[in-house]
Amino acid sequence: MSANSHGGSREIALEQAQEGMVLAQALNDAGGAVLLTEGATLTAASLAALRRRGVERCSIVAEEAPDPAARAHAEQELARRLERLAVLFRTTPPEGSGAQLLGLLQRYRQGGQA
Repeated sequence: MSANSHGGSREIALEQAQEGMVLAQALNDAGGAVLLTEGATLTAASLAALRRRGVERCSIVAEEAPDPAARAHAEQELARRLERLAVLFRTTPPEGSGAQLLGLLQRYRQGGQA
């Protein structure tokens, strides 16, 4: 498969792969064992494991143009979830483990690594 888009998928270097991308084809190791199945969503952990195994390329599902309504809904949902965290942790002192947990949860909700 070439690096160009065709058939709803495109092949990219693993360095270009990002969390949330969906595999268009299963990834196998040199011995033929399946590492990730077709349709698997890439995570930070799976990307790190693939790099450790020497995987260089993967085929991902080509993204469609983002739908403005879906994007707005996703942003509203994120804001709602962050507000909910603020309510749940409203009595948490700014120092200590509770504040650390809140920070981790906020970064997780925003798509960052904890």
